[in-house]
Amino acid sequence: MGRFPNIAASKAKTGAAKAKVYSSFAKEIYQVAKNGGFDPSGNLNLRRLIEKAKKEQVPSDVINRAIEKAKGSGGEDYQTILYEGFGPGASTLIIKTMTDNVNRTVGEVRAAFNKVHKSLGVTNSVSYNYDYLTLVSFRYENEEQIFNALIEGEINVIDFESEEGVLTISVNPNEQHKLKDVLEKLLPNIDYLVDETGYYPKDKVTLTGSDLEDFQKLMRILDEVEDVTNIYHNVENEM
Repeated sequence: MGRFPNIAASKAKTGAAKAKVYSSFAKEIYQVAKNGGFDPSGNLNLRRLIEKAKKEQVPSDVINRAIEKAKGSGGEDYQTILYEGFGPGASTLIIKTMTDNVNRTVGEVRAAFNKVHKSLGVTNSVSYNYDYLTLVSFRYENEEQIFNALIEGEINVIDFESEEGVLTISVNPNEQHKLKDVLEKLLPNIDYLVDETGYYPKDKVTLTGSDLEDFQKLMRILDEVEDVTNIYHNVENEM
């Protein structure tokens, strides 16, 4: 078992409530459209984001409203801000937020850590133990064919894992569109099980007893913060 499938699965559980998922995608679509253009055919980031939103079953009206909102003058201006924290035991967390009110967001994130008697850290106090990667996984049996296509496409693969018919590939985020172009040319109907750019721990820890209980509590509280869009952590057995 490689290090990526477990983390991807645990992260997918975070923010599982539909309303939270819809809200997170709406904010990101709004900001990407506002910054890069409203037409998905001319804004690759927007097109890829809409594809991901649809896969997460975000309704079309939510997507369309976010784009229409971006066309208006003024409006919110969301920032993506990362917070790094030290959790129970040897756990560490990177919390990704998208907010139009930094003071509100940092207060709510800090309060979550305070409730388990833990604290936020400064920039790079945690993230140096994580790799920032684009990760995709999908079902396909012909591992050699995919690997050869990546070589021919001059993709700089960082990790390539195969387990029970599922291929997991990681690359530097600046190659994510290039990677998808190669995969989707070979497999036009590819169904990504995981399609994320995020932070993946170099090493994992296992928590027990009160440390595990407090960590689970912290995750629940953070997940209820509206501005939190993703939580990355190094805990092997979060559930």
